[in-house]
Amino acid sequence: MELQQHTHLTPEHLLQLAKDFVRAVENRKTPEELRPFYHPDVVQTEYPNLLSKTVISRNLADLELASEKGKHILLKETYEIIQSHVSGNVVILEVIWRGILAVPLGQIPIGGQMKAYFAQIFEFKDGKIFRQRNYDCFEPI
Repeated sequence: MELQQHTHLTPEHLLQLAKDFVRAVENRKTPEELRPFYHPDVVQTEYPNLLSKTVISRNLADLELASEKGKHILLKETYEIIQSHVSGNVVILEVIWRGILAVPLGQIPIGGQMKAYFAQIFEFKDGKIFRQRNYDCFEPI
């Protein structure tokens, strides 16, 4: 019965789950703390952008590794949600992302800020993030 309840989450509940996940990432939660947001069979797809020239697909283990790696590159990051939309089991967030660098990158020194415009698409299954697609548009570095 519990599984059936999770398959019929309200749009408001799904939106809150997506927002809670973004806030957890923003608050630099550990991979263990982020794991409850993810379905065991999660796949995150990051489409080409200024930092990644190819499509990258990550499973749960890859996401946890990337989370740890990111903590060595960024001192802080923020996610300003501009718009959100829910359709069925899909949540779309339009976000302005800002990151304070722990290492120099391009022309940006340590302590400098990067800025990007994200479209994040979260597909939920059983109340967890099952598929995530990121379209990240970074300002020049």
